[in-house]
Amino acid sequence: MEHRDILIDTNIIIDFLRKQNKQQSYLWRIKEANFNCIISTITVFELYAGAISSRHKDDLKKLIKWLDIQPLTTEIAQLSAEIYKNLKVNNQLIEFRDIFIGATAIAINIPLLTLNEKHFIRIEGIRIYDIQII
Repeated sequence: MEHRDILIDTNIIIDFLRKQNKQQSYLWRIKEANFNCIISTITVFELYAGAISSRHKDDLKKLIKWLDIQPLTTEIAQLSAEIYKNLKVNNQLIEFRDIFIGATAIAINIPLLTLNEKHFIRIEGIRIYDIQII
């Protein structure tokens, strides 16, 4: 079976880390469905910013090896700026980190898996994977 690429939002990773039964997490189920899971370097930042203990940092190091990391490129930064301006003009601003993650999904032309659909749907051109499918 062919791998399908999907960008994983930070909240999906947090859901995985918090669950006692990892098989119940969205990340586990999407990996089982043969997706190639990609995260943005912005997600890496968010995860490490929230890691309080050395155990949390160790867990993240192990988990991140399981995922592909998409760097923040000039193209993604420029697209993020356009998204920001469009959201600001329409009085629909969301957090900068979400703008960068959304721009990453658009720039690399893959859907985003998130638990925060209400913010990301404000970004024109984004494809959000229906979490109810998994």
